[in-house]
Amino acid sequence: MSEPQPGIWVDADALPAVIRDTLYKAALRTGVPLTLVANRHIDTPSARQIRSLQVSAGYDVADNEILRRAEPGDLVITQDIPLAAELVAKGAEVVTPRGEQLPRDNIRPRLNMRDFMDSLRSSGIHGGGQSAFGPRDRQAFANCLDRWLARNART
Repeated sequence: MSEPQPGIWVDADALPAVIRDTLYKAALRTGVPLTLVANRHIDTPSARQIRSLQVSAGYDVADNEILRRAEPGDLVITQDIPLAAELVAKGAEVVTPRGEQLPRDNIRPRLNMRDFMDSLRSSGIHGGGQSAFGPRDRQAFANCLDRWLARNART
């Protein structure tokens, strides 16, 4: 009996629509299981390998559901650094919607920077924030997704 195919989990509450569409096309093309987790309903294509999981509203409810369900080798799409840290410790691969891989060896500095920036914001110092999502971000994400699919999709 073969091992189950790794799947893709998406922290979908703030996911750009263009990334969601890229994920739909990839799942339809490869058959990889894709689950979008959010605290609101998300319309998905009618396909057995694509589903939307609506969780109750609340702080970290979607994150906790992804953390509970993701398995080693799965790909998780999130920009939540604390969630990413827990997922990589569990053996999942994590990529942001901008195509930035968050491997085990660089997650701790990212988490420290996120905490530092959070403390600056809470003390009234405002940072510039991220630039607008653009074509380079979309391409970087597509490249990361393609590399993961090449290693994991069973077509």
